Amino acid sequence: MGWESRGSAFSAGINGKELHSADMREERFAGITVRLTGGEDRQGRGDGPLVVLMHGFGAPGTDLVGLWRVLDVPHDVRFAFPEAPQEIPGMFGARAWWMLDLARAEQAMAEGPRSYATEIPPGMEEATDRVVQMIEAMQEELGVKSERLIVGGFSQGSMAACNAVFTRSVIPAGLVVLSGTPVNLAAWKTGMASKCGVPVFQSHGRHDALLSFQAAEQLRDEMRKAGLSTEWAPFRGGHEIPMPVLEGLSRFLSTNTY
Repeated sequence: MGWESRGSAFSAGINGKELHSADMREERFAGITVRLTGGEDRQGRGDGPLVVLMHGFGAPGTDLVGLWRVLDVPHDVRFAFPEAPQEIPGMFGARAWWMLDLARAEQAMAEGPRSYATEIPPGMEEATDRVVQMIEAMQEELGVKSERLIVGGFSQGSMAACNAVFTRSVIPAGLVVLSGTPVNLAAWKTGMASKCGVPVFQSHGRHDALLSFQAAEQLRDEMRKAGLSTEWAPFRGGHEIPMPVLEGLSRFLSTNTY
């Protein structure tokens, strides 16, 4: 669930831009390392909205940092890129929000993507508690009200975001689900009713070999059924974040943070 190969979630070489950035600072919130960018000083300071994006399983903590250079949003928008707290043994620099059975994941890849909607991954609930504590600490220390907070991520990071929003007290101004899949869906559906005012941006590749496109459609349908305004951005591709998705996400962030 949420297994990714190591390396960037981005399509390779978007517009020839270097995606990792020296314009950032590192802080720790509730024990989790977070890289801050954007804002007035390009290092996350100021009083603009905050966009929190969590990377996927197997990626380094810096994986999504370059997004802030590609997304076309107002100058004062701040970005926070948390680093998952767990190291994956035998994979240098690779991190996880919760661990996976890699042998089972490899078998699932060989058999083709399927739904994990009825499963509750071991360690996910504990990881979600840490994510919520991190978000609350960032809001307090950076001065961010919930109506100016966007929470989301890529693959396993998006699942952590969904679990935080749908099963905890996090009520952001928007939720971003990039190549994610539903897990713990029964609990998510229960929680969606109280979060029906939260707009959602969701993308998924039609040829994703890791996480099922049909399962992503199921999540989209359940969110819409619960009253969440869900912008759906399917694309011809795999487990990645191509430029058309980034363009759509830029519009979503610009619309829902002001």
